[in-house]
Amino acid sequence: MSSKMFFGSYLAGLIEGDGTIIVPKQERSTKGKLNYPSVQIVFQLKDFPLCQIVQKLIGHGSISKKKNTAAYILTINNIEGLIVLSNLINGKMRGPKYYQFTLLIEYINKKCPNLNMKPLGFNLSPLESDSWLSGFIEADGSFQVRTSLSSKYPRLSLSFELVQSRVTRYGFTMFTIMENIAIFLETNVKEIRSDRKNPQYRLRTSSLKTNQNIRDYLVKYPLKGTKYLDFLDWCKVLSYFEQGTHMENTAHIVEIKSQMNQYRTLYNWDHLQ
Repeated sequence: MSSKMFFGSYLAGLIEGDGTIIVPKQERSTKGKLNYPSVQIVFQLKDFPLCQIVQKLIGHGSISKKKNTAAYILTINNIEGLIVLSNLINGKMRGPKYYQFTLLIEYINKKCPNLNMKPLGFNLSPLESDSWLSGFIEADGSFQVRTSLSSKYPRLSLSFELVQSRVTRYGFTMFTIMENIAIFLETNVKEIRSDRKNPQYRLRTSSLKTNQNIRDYLVKYPLKGTKYLDFLDWCKVLSYFEQGTHMENTAHIVEIKSQMNQYRTLYNWDHLQ
């Protein structure tokens, strides 16, 4: 995690998945109060240790509990912290939040003209070349085990899902980056919740090959939050599918599923050491 290259790409993915880059249009509010830019990253309550690690590695920021939700927010809004953060993720962003990032750099250059920081453009390297997707999945991915055993034809299935709003809060589409991820994993992007206020894109792996694709990537670039523990359990089930022994190991698969995701009660943070 402390490797600068791994952390920078991972952090860029984390921000693009569950972060917000806020750059005020006016230097002062109508009441004359100074407006400051900020970068905010949201973490689930159970990922508080990860939130602390990210704060420590950036070396700046404050953590607050988000009202009425099960989440913490890491906020970086001091100029030194924004400079450090910008240097970490510059050249590593792949999605439309890059446009907000360029506005942040503009702000930094106005405040610190000697810096002359330049935005390095979108990261167009292959997804398998860095940890960006790991950070993005940390924010919005999920590992699913389905056990339909009470029906006439008992069925077990395994999938990984990634869901994003179709449009960012600043009006940019998320389709291109979702399609790039889908192509990498050899699956498709689907439109869901079309009749809702916030329609979404979803990609899902479901075949043995596509599940192996995401497994192989995340072995190379590991997750860092509690989702890593769900991934390890999911991989145990995947190994049964690879061996063709999943139906005869139904009881163990049901047991594994009963302790994953929202049902997890035991947390081990050794992977963050």
